[in-house]
Amino acid sequence: MTPTHSQPRSHPAQQLPPVPPEVTAAVVGALSPRLRKRLDAAVEKLAARPVTSEGGIRRIAVDDETFVELHAPDGTVTAEDAIRCGCLLAPACVHRAAAATLAPIADDTPTPAPSDEPDQPSPPAPDEVDATAPPAEPTEARTSPPTDSPPTDSSLTSSPAPTSTPTTPAQAAAAEALWQAAVLVLDAGVDGAGAVLQAGLLRAAHTARLAALPRPAAAAIRTANGLRAARAAEPDHRTSELSDALEELLATAYGLRRPGTPDAHAALRGTARRAYAPGGSLRLYGLFTEPVLTSTGHAGVVTWTADAAGRLYTVPDMSPGGPARARNAGDRAVRMGDTALTHRDLGRAGLVVSGATLSVDGRLGAGRGVRAAAAAGADWTEEPLAALWSVPVADQAARALLAGATGAAGAAGATGQNLLFLDATLTGVAREAGGDCLLAECGGLTVRLTAADDHPELAHRENLALLATAPGTRVRAIARLVPAGHPRAALLAVRLPTGRHDLGLDRLQGQDVTPTSPLPEPAPAPGPVRPTPTAPLHILRRRTEQVVVAGRRALTHDAPARPHATAPHTTSPDTALLRRAGLSTAAELLDAMRRSAAERGRDGFGRLVPADTDAFARAWLATARYLDEASTALCREAWQT
Repeated sequence: MTPTHSQPRSHPAQQLPPVPPEVTAAVVGALSPRLRKRLDAAVEKLAARPVTSEGGIRRIAVDDETFVELHAPDGTVTAEDAIRCGCLLAPACVHRAAAATLAPIADDTPTPAPSDEPDQPSPPAPDEVDATAPPAEPTEARTSPPTDSPPTDSSLTSSPAPTSTPTTPAQAAAAEALWQAAVLVLDAGVDGAGAVLQAGLLRAAHTARLAALPRPAAAAIRTANGLRAARAAEPDHRTSELSDALEELLATAYGLRRPGTPDAHAALRGTARRAYAPGGSLRLYGLFTEPVLTSTGHAGVVTWTADAAGRLYTVPDMSPGGPARARNAGDRAVRMGDTALTHRDLGRAGLVVSGATLSVDGRLGAGRGVRAAAAAGADWTEEPLAALWSVPVADQAARALLAGATGAAGAAGATGQNLLFLDATLTGVAREAGGDCLLAECGGLTVRLTAADDHPELAHRENLALLATAPGTRVRAIARLVPAGHPRAALLAVRLPTGRHDLGLDRLQGQDVTPTSPLPEPAPAPGPVRPTPTAPLHILRRRTEQVVVAGRRALTHDAPARPHATAPHTTSPDTALLRRAGLSTAAELLDAMRRSAAERGRDGFGRLVPADTDAFARAWLATARYLDEASTALCREAWQT
């Protein structure tokens, strides 16, 4: 139910320099009420206009005689006056605000250059933050001497515990501003959340960053990016991802508005990232390399390594760029010490590091004091890497789900707690609405393996199709857990008789896989593995995502306002189905969300008063949180052998 708009935003936005949230908010806030009403139309108009580049200046042709210029000598617009327009109304014109809205949102945490990474621990900058910040084991646990014991759940890298300090009045005010901005976005939905509401969200995000609320601020930025992608009908937009970002924003802001313990508030505030601490000497073994494409316009690769104790470390190479950079960065030299290894080489070789520096998420720094040299690697069937596959699959899935519940799991380059190490036998393919997936038997479970990225310039989908032609093949694989009501994971790398292959970078050949039995007919997409009582959870997911797209009005037609408070409320078919499945709590939550969407009181003169959007946001958030918990329980049960 993604809205379609007349003009796509993707082409000019890719050519424009990023604009910080506070700059966009200030430029939009300076518009008169009349011009604000015209802003969304102006954004669509500019999206269709040509963009030229001259040095550090990007120029958009408003018409044959008028241009909007974005001055970014260092690659990012840094001030309001760096956006200039040649029209008569400038600087209070709609064109400047439209250009700022059209441009990507600046990432306040760019990947540091090797020479910029500290050799000694340093306090994090206020804007260098991690959007996912659970309490976890301290950094020292990650750098303890290696042992010969198999890896356990705590062996994988994790973020340190946030500092347990009380929330300040400034932080409480910033959380309140985030909540109010998110409530307006939820009430309007994607269709109504135009540039003005987005600017309000960006202003609140900037205030939260200044108040040292990194986790909700990052969620606000992700929400704004999701709104832009949805309104532009970008092909890689997912409504579920926007819903998750909005839920994270509402949950953290709501929690910070309420009384709580210092520990609870510290987890909601989040922790800093990219503060590198000494890691001593490390002996690492390469696992695999995966290409990464981010929504912020960065691309590259992340190479995963492990030490003798099974702890995971990452070596990233991320810079502004697109699919071509993600595809080719694997052949770039690792920027660490004097090693000449490429990332693709490191994924199969070893590395000896002295004077190592580590970020809180297990990222290896490349500061001036770091020394690194190539060393022998280990096969996945040899120690110490083979121990990663000795952990029961159910325990690995439980660890990944716990990481996701606490916010530790994330995209590539995060803690790695959502990685699964699987020994599987390929059995065929299953046809699903989003495309075919690979079926594999793993420890008595039928696991559905999907492509980690569907971008056509990456090799994931092509390799998955080739593997599907070889049922009966035994593979040792690394995958990333995909929460679902059945065992499901995104395939990242495999070991075949011909060797190890990074499925995002390497393109498998026919000789790499040998079919051992005829390809079976595609199986119809089965329903949820356990149809009762969890089968109707899709009802809640559909309703919550409908609200994200269409706003509060998406539910008003289901629940007409009651003329009298004592009148019985209409029972919807969705609610009845949930109750028949034994999900009474889900039914009550859905009913409460429908009632809060439709109910409007009257003043002393009998006139309708505005809807209580705050109550509706609380009802939507409660439903979304219940859906998360129920889905996690279903997924955990599905992975039990």
